[in-house]
Amino acid sequence: MVAELVANVLKVTARAGDTVGPEDTLVILESMKMEIPVLAEVAGTIVELKVVEGEVVRDGDPIAVIEEK
Repeated sequence: MVAELVANVLKVTARAGDTVGPEDTLVILESMKMEIPVLAEVAGTIVELKVVEGEVVRDGDPIAVIEEK
């Protein structure tokens, strides 16, 4: 999973090891005073989160690695 815009990581709602389904919220980004949830695209287990709260992500930056089920 990668970021699709430049934004601040407002909140990380998932952790490595969590099982997620499609449309589960992984992180919430903030851009131009709008909150943008980043959703899992597949069902699986989060292997690694690549972001931390407070950091800035840019278009194409990795957000999470999910091992599909």
